[in-house]
Amino acid sequence: MINLTQRPRRNRKNQAIRNLVKENDVMVSDLIFPLFLIDGKNKKTQINSMPNIFRLSKDLMLKEIETCLKLGITTFDIFPSLNDKLKDKKATESLNKKGLYLSTLKEIKKQFPEAVIMTDVAMDPYSSDGHDGFVKNSEIMNDETLEILAKMAVAQAESGADIIGPSDMMDGRVGVIRNALDKYGYSNVSIMSYTAKYASAFYGPFREALQSAPKFGDKKTYQMNPANSQEALIEADLDVIEGADFLMVKPALSYLDIIKLLKENFSLPIAAYNVSGEYSMVKAAAAKGWIDGDKIRDEILLSIKRAGASVILTYFAKEFALSKK
Repeated sequence: MINLTQRPRRNRKNQAIRNLVKENDVMVSDLIFPLFLIDGKNKKTQINSMPNIFRLSKDLMLKEIETCLKLGITTFDIFPSLNDKLKDKKATESLNKKGLYLSTLKEIKKQFPEAVIMTDVAMDPYSSDGHDGFVKNSEIMNDETLEILAKMAVAQAESGADIIGPSDMMDGRVGVIRNALDKYGYSNVSIMSYTAKYASAFYGPFREALQSAPKFGDKKTYQMNPANSQEALIEADLDVIEGADFLMVKPALSYLDIIKLLKENFSLPIAAYNVSGEYSMVKAAAAKGWIDGDKIRDEILLSIKRAGASVILTYFAKEFALSKK
């Protein structure tokens, strides 16, 4: 026998010891479940590119949240899928208290006060232009957008949102939103900033779900270049200064290095969005029998946690929670 002082395999020799030395574990409580809201009653429509993910009317969304709470999922990110007739250049439907989105938030909070509700702050679900910001002469106007986003955030907080998620990538939006929330008495409402949101090809299925693709051009003038990592530090520095409570990286799987970079440089909790394209690829390959979808799912989530994310937004949340029962 070779005389070896160190034999790392000793800590792998059975499952009990492997569990003892496990460095990371994904918990159901780490996960945020994104949900898609549509108008109507008893309405459930399949998103073609996202198997087992649906657009739900208010009544069915309430039932889904109740089911998920029993599984241990505590936090839900609600996205509205609106009729094009409700969209305009200034996203005015986002402020309609009697509209689908804000009235649903209020009802969720009324029926399930224990649920943590996260919202999306960007113009694209409500914009006739399909962009995250206000469009003028084919240009996305940064400062004009901020006023709209601030009003949107306050309206969502007033309707019961616990966490505001600015996903627009306009410069200065975290500070403007923080000031607006504080001004109107919502100092306890958190901001989970989409700090490093990249101009990614992985968002395709999500845009199908919301029918919110840009009507012209792309989002490269405000979302980050996938080639850049140091730029994420600039964005994170600004978000911390402006009052963010969480820093998010989106997408997650192809940006594990960015998650790790932010984790190593900032003390705020790091969130990561395991986005629609990442979900759909797993589902498509599993349907072909090319991979074990459940094992791949768990490995992906673990890799995101290992990289440094303490919060994971993922469409796998419900099935992962069911697998732990």
